[in-house]
Amino acid sequence: MAADTRRRVAVLGAGLIGIDLVDRIHRSANLDLVLVAGRGRNSLGLHRVAELGYRTAAGGIGSVVEAGPFDVVFDATSADSHAEHWAALRPTGATLIDLTPTDLGTVVVPGVSPHYPVACRHLNLVSCGGQAAIPVLHAVSRHCTPTYVEVVSTGAAASAGRATRQNLDQYIATTSAAIRTFTGTRDVKVMVNLSPARPAPPFRVAITVLADGFSPAHIRTGIAAIADTVRGYAPGFEVTSLAMGSGRISVAVQVATSGRRLPHHAGSVDIINAAAVLLAEQSAATL
Repeated sequence: MAADTRRRVAVLGAGLIGIDLVDRIHRSANLDLVLVAGRGRNSLGLHRVAELGYRTAAGGIGSVVEAGPFDVVFDATSADSHAEHWAALRPTGATLIDLTPTDLGTVVVPGVSPHYPVACRHLNLVSCGGQAAIPVLHAVSRHCTPTYVEVVSTGAAASAGRATRQNLDQYIATTSAAIRTFTGTRDVKVMVNLSPARPAPPFRVAITVLADGFSPAHIRTGIAAIADTVRGYAPGFEVTSLAMGSGRISVAVQVATSGRRLPHHAGSVDIINAAAVLLAEQSAATL
């Protein structure tokens, strides 16, 4: 794709998520990174982005609107700020890809809903735990009717920045709601653990489903198929265990990093960023 036909994109936020997005966009033939905006002039992340040769600004959403218009904007800030960002960008015609755990926009999980309506310009990626668990849960729910779903995400404390820690309540609420939407299950429990262990552990998600009358063979085949689909855009995704008993299905998932600038334990960042860039590239393919 010629440079003048690439999608003009901006990244809001220059933390671990934002820096990895910069690297992924840099490697994309379809996306042209025009601006990375943060809120602090002394931000280490913005300095790193500037060293990579990209334009930066410290005016947050105001800087993005001023430098626009953009085809795609990635919001890698916080749930508390996201509504303001959408309100500012909506009149501009940009597609906003939300990497914060809000309950706004059209919920998209690429492994489950790969063909979202092109007209949708406000895309909600739920959470890192949602991106890891929902494909598996959707595959399971195609072969049985779950009466209870439990998802426990464990990530390294070192990979959780200030915004992530401040948004844990929203993370749990948004992930729970998305699981209900994709599985039809009303009784859902979501938990999050931030491990301070050294060395830092990889990102893991433990999934428990209670259901009756399922075929173990169908469940096993369905999970294997969806895992292959997710690995198509997040190569580090792996189902590490699957156990089935009387009325119970237990699945463990681990996500290793594939981004070149991510520490090994930041699989949570890897899977949601992989999904975000995939959506932006799919948007570019519609040109």
